[in-house]
Amino acid sequence: MTTLAPPPTSSPSSGHRAAPPADGGFVARGRRLFTGPAEDPRWTRPALWAILLAATALYAWNITSISGNSFYNAAVYSGTKSWKAFFFGALDSGSFITVDKPPFALWVMGLSARAFGFGTWQLALPMVAVGTGSVALLHRMVKRDFGPVAATVAALALALTPITVAINRDTNPDPILVFLMLLGAAGLFKAVRTGRLMPLVWSAVAIGFAFNTKMMQAYVVLPAFFLVHLWAARGSLGRRIRHLAVATVALVVSSAWWMVVVDLIPASSRPYIGGSTDNTVWDLVIGYNGFGRIFGAGSSVGSAGNGASFGGSAGVHRLFNEIMGGQISWLIPFATIALIAGLILRGRAPRTDARRAALMLWGGWFVLHYLTFALAEGTFHPYYVTAMAPGIAALAGAGGVTLYRAFREGSAAKWGWVLPAAVAASAAWAIVLLQRVSGSGTLYTVAEIVVGAAGTVAVLGLLAGRFARRDRLIGFAALAAVVALLAGPAAYSVSAATSATNGTNPTAGPSTGGGMGGMGGGPGGASGSGRTSGTGGRSMGEPPSGGGSAPSGSGTRPSGQMGGGGTQVSSAMITYLKKHQDGATWLLAVATDQTASSIILESGQPVISMGGWSGSDNAMTLAKLKSLVKSGKLHYIIVSSDGGQGTNSEIATWVKAHGTAVKSSAYSSDSSSPTSSSTSTTSAASSTGGLYRLDASDAG
Repeated sequence: MTTLAPPPTSSPSSGHRAAPPADGGFVARGRRLFTGPAEDPRWTRPALWAILLAATALYAWNITSISGNSFYNAAVYSGTKSWKAFFFGALDSGSFITVDKPPFALWVMGLSARAFGFGTWQLALPMVAVGTGSVALLHRMVKRDFGPVAATVAALALALTPITVAINRDTNPDPILVFLMLLGAAGLFKAVRTGRLMPLVWSAVAIGFAFNTKMMQAYVVLPAFFLVHLWAARGSLGRRIRHLAVATVALVVSSAWWMVVVDLIPASSRPYIGGSTDNTVWDLVIGYNGFGRIFGAGSSVGSAGNGASFGGSAGVHRLFNEIMGGQISWLIPFATIALIAGLILRGRAPRTDARRAALMLWGGWFVLHYLTFALAEGTFHPYYVTAMAPGIAALAGAGGVTLYRAFREGSAAKWGWVLPAAVAASAAWAIVLLQRVSGSGTLYTVAEIVVGAAGTVAVLGLLAGRFARRDRLIGFAALAAVVALLAGPAAYSVSAATSATNGTNPTAGPSTGGGMGGMGGGPGGASGSGRTSGTGGRSMGEPPSGGGSAPSGSGTRPSGQMGGGGTQVSSAMITYLKKHQDGATWLLAVATDQTASSIILESGQPVISMGGWSGSDNAMTLAKLKSLVKSGKLHYIIVSSDGGQGTNSEIATWVKAHGTAVKSSAYSSDSSSPTSSSTSTTSAASSTGGLYRLDASDAG
């Protein structure tokens, strides 16, 4: 079995610089920040800076137009108005109900909004920063074990992953999740190399913070982390097991602290936990954001989502279908071949071999995420798969360099065909993906031509160069291979970056038809599978008609109205409600989070979501509603005609019997009269649903 030795140290004449004096002073250290270590080729650090600048440009292009997910935007805004809402991750500043995720990503965006003001770029800025940071972090990790070429390819592949570009231009929590997981990987690698405990503990803490960003999704990589440390870390087996035990304690503490604190607080003193069935974070962890995502509707373990899939039906083929293929699958054929070949090539290396450990980690990262996302029966959004992008990108760089060395140094019978075959497989798949969107624009047509031409040059050049023993031809063919493999993702990424807005269910590239679009926070949403899905409310930024204190920013509000339990909530109604709020804490109570978040962003006032994301949460009870009305904290409520969409039948019946229906003419004509006392009007409204006013006397 072939085992490749590390590449020899190059001389200065081969492009490396002579080592500077041991202490070059502050100026020299500052220069090395931009030029890199002396032992690196001259091009290494400039190439990294170019990639980071390109990544930042892609993620931040026209940043003021990034509307993001209105669900999370509203929670961030509420957190800027109330530290209580900030801590709990409440949707509204009155802290009636939380979003259906833990709050760490909201905290990051919230601190940015508190520092710079609330608006489009202020919320997008942290996502751009962590997105670019992830590229830099991956480069550093791959470079340490596989050299600058592998690191450069890996960083470029991650920066150009289409779904990563799309989600880094959004306000969903996934970019922060990915960055924290990469921090965890960096700590793990240091622990494996040194055999020390503390890097492993910090790795566990990073994953714990990732858990408090998106709960169980952060744990997908843990089996690979545990296996790599147990197998490859320095020290005796007993020492490795003890270190893993201590790190597990750190993981549990850093993951569970917020959950424990929240669940210990009496329910009457905190918001309802959105997405849960029993008002506990624990139920949210194991149910809606845990087994519910895997097993879907009807799961017998915890609560489950409704199984809405916005990326096609579950199955091993899912990530290659017409919805998901262009988002993530471009390099999967190459990465798979590189992983298998790389592990074979390192087969006889010592147990602590760093390169094999790295291949195990990145391979596990890729495979575990692939199986999780492909087979999940619960709620699934395309942007979830950005979490697997670092694994694919690292394998493309590290595995690609491993295949290249084997191609040049191994026996022709064993390894002469593997690299050309891997390039051909991914290039052919890229052409298939681009054929699916043929006619969608010149950009994709050009990309298809580039992939075909560069892929052909790469494969033929590699074979001819090896046969003729021409190193320069092989090097040129390898460069053509990089172009062939990244031209397609680059086209999709440019398309995502030049989008005016990515909405709440971001994807890259043109619409391929089929599937479901939707809101990013939960299972509901609008139909359509185009690149953007802005359904679900107004973007922050435009003050409501009639004045008022709405969130500031530079976004534009799309036209239309917000659904509210069968009643359309217009800007005129919001203006009316603000005029007649009469000191109430909440402007209005509506059926679902989608409606509430839109009104919060337009009005700048807290709004109650009675049924959470999908309207099925038991957040509002009749007793709680009566208490709010009697105390003067709530005057207005929207009920649907059938009592659904978050308004249970008992509440709807009581509101219609005791409340006073508000005629649409009251706000459409800007009437100063807050209610209509006509019995016939109230009776008619009771049969159709609508807006009702309730005062303390109505609650008895």
